[in-house]
Amino acid sequence: MRIKLTIPTILTICMLAGCNGPFSKKEFLTVDFHQAQALRYKFVSSRSIKVDWDPMETVTKRGTETVRKYRESMEMNINYTPIEIDPYGLTTIKAICGPVQVKRKSLSKKRLSNDDPVTLLHKKTYTFTVDPTGKIKDYSQLDSLVKQIGGRAFRPSKKRGRIKDPDMITDFTATQWFLWDSIASIENPTKGVSIGQSWKSKLSVPTPMVSRIAREVTYTLDEIRQTEKGRIAVIKSSYSPAKSTPKSWPIPYSGQFRMSGTFGFMKSFLVLELKGQGEELFNIDQGRIEQYNQDYEVVMDASLLMPLGTSPRITIKQNLTMQLLN
Repeated sequence: MRIKLTIPTILTICMLAGCNGPFSKKEFLTVDFHQAQALRYKFVSSRSIKVDWDPMETVTKRGTETVRKYRESMEMNINYTPIEIDPYGLTTIKAICGPVQVKRKSLSKKRLSNDDPVTLLHKKTYTFTVDPTGKIKDYSQLDSLVKQIGGRAFRPSKKRGRIKDPDMITDFTATQWFLWDSIASIENPTKGVSIGQSWKSKLSVPTPMVSRIAREVTYTLDEIRQTEKGRIAVIKSSYSPAKSTPKSWPIPYSGQFRMSGTFGFMKSFLVLELKGQGEELFNIDQGRIEQYNQDYEVVMDASLLMPLGTSPRITIKQNLTMQLLN
């Protein structure tokens, strides 16, 4: 859904916007769609979680029972088909979810359930609108879908109150709510982006507990690769803790409840450290993302519902990937 800019048009825009230097050093990154042409992407979100119930103890004193390790992952394919295209305005996209696979594993003797409400996304559809710069303008159907499967994360019996089982809904949100974020967050898209130029944005941090954490991302146009499929913009990214989380981001749950399992004993998660890097390949000539890979680690402390004189330390190593299949 890229505005077709001719050379005279680009020159005019640069003159009006006050571009510095020759325009040939600038790349115009815009998202392009073609009528009835579906794009199918594979999304994978995986993480390893370590919970240290007594982080102040030395390694020699710490027993194996004080440390718990878990792994969980979600894999899904989604088709995106443009149903109304306006290269100068809003384009409407229809998304169709394929089968969703969730895997969980504990490195202790305890077995974890693999049931997850995100598996209910299979065959679900939603539409959203996107402008020529990749900004999603209408999230309403996606937001409704997130809340719908969020309601399925709770146990049917309410004898012990509302209890929420583990889910990977925020992982689904992280892959869909921030599509084309690297392109959409460019402050002055009509001026183009030069190699070495950086810009900032915010991305969500999916976690196994109920939390609203954001990471600040710095994007940098690292290089332009010439390939048979077109010119590929290599966009590097680095991550750090964000001071705030946008209120517009979706919340899958509402009301009062408590979590089952390990994180049901914790509250008030405090981020101590967040760092990581990523890389995205964006096809400039085709106007579409080819793939991305995001890796980061977040360390946080938690307080307990019943004070026991210790603060559990949680370390999460997260990986998010997207790959164009067709």
